[in-house]
Amino acid sequence: MTTGAQTPTPLDTRPRRSRLRTFLPLGLAAWLALEIWLLTVVAGAAGGFTVFLLLLAGFLLGSMVIKRAGRRAFQNLNEALQRGTPPSSGGGSGLMMLGGLLLMIPGLASDALGLLLLLPPVQKAVGRHTERTVDRKLRAAGPGSLGDAFQQARMHRPDGKVVQGEVLRRDERGEDRQDRRPPLTQ
Repeated sequence: MTTGAQTPTPLDTRPRRSRLRTFLPLGLAAWLALEIWLLTVVAGAAGGFTVFLLLLAGFLLGSMVIKRAGRRAFQNLNEALQRGTPPSSGGGSGLMMLGGLLLMIPGLASDALGLLLLLPPVQKAVGRHTERTVDRKLRAAGPGSLGDAFQQARMHRPDGKVVQGEVLRRDERGEDRQDRRPPLTQ
């Protein structure tokens, strides 16, 4: 009996793994090895109690940074909503939160990276680089991806054609009426 379903493709034609999926586990393992090595070196030189105090201080400082950055982001959002304008992208609250999170993670290398992210010049440089990278990726994205998300707010037919139109609803009396919402795309 045939169902019209396509036959599965052979295993040797499957898509290649992305570089991120290949190297991310190796990078995490190397990062953990570095963190453990640094903790043992500092514990051997200064003592275990000193390492404990360093980790505790990093956790407390990170939680304070995250709280402050979150409060600042919320205030910026409230002010923008009161003015009726979109919130400003500046401020670096996201990078401050990331820096605070890195401070909270136990380890000396993550603490150093978190402290670096708290410096305004580093925040500006990382923010510009991230913005350029995301913009480039969105422009290069093909159909059906995040870069095409606004175009996907259309109705699709089973044959893949896009049908643009308006929604008509019937009243309880059986009369047609137009939907009062504006169309999704122009």
